Amino acid sequence: MEITFSLAEIDSAAQQVLAQNIKNIILFHGEMGAGKTTFIKALAKQLGVTDMTGSPTFSLVNEYATTDGRILYHFDLYRLNSEEEAYDMGIDEYFYSGNLCLIEWPEKTPNLIPLDHTAISLKTLPDGRRNLVIK
Repeated sequence: MEITFSLAEIDSAAQQVLAQNIKNIILFHGEMGAGKTTFIKALAKQLGVTDMTGSPTFSLVNEYATTDGRILYHFDLYRLNSEEEAYDMGIDEYFYSGNLCLIEWPEKTPNLIPLDHTAISLKTLPDGRRNLVIK
């Protein structure tokens, strides 16, 4: 599936993604500034998260509850120095918790990512819109 959207259309794009057969582990690929965190916020909003803050760049993971009591984990692995660091923080326990895990910069932990996942690539177009591809 491929979607092109503007910032004004981001909530609709998030709804379209959630309507797909996505896995509990969702990887977000894209250059710095491609809109990964912004899109994750839109997904969380559609899932009923009301207290979402920014990217967990320094804490590596933020936990949010949806209005129906489900748990969502948002990972930003950009600052990881090694897969061992991620393993030491218990990342595998999050991944196999059954909860939704939204992961920015998954290429930092290629050997720890479960095989059963959904991958989303985001890229900025020259006109400022975003192109999203689900694999």
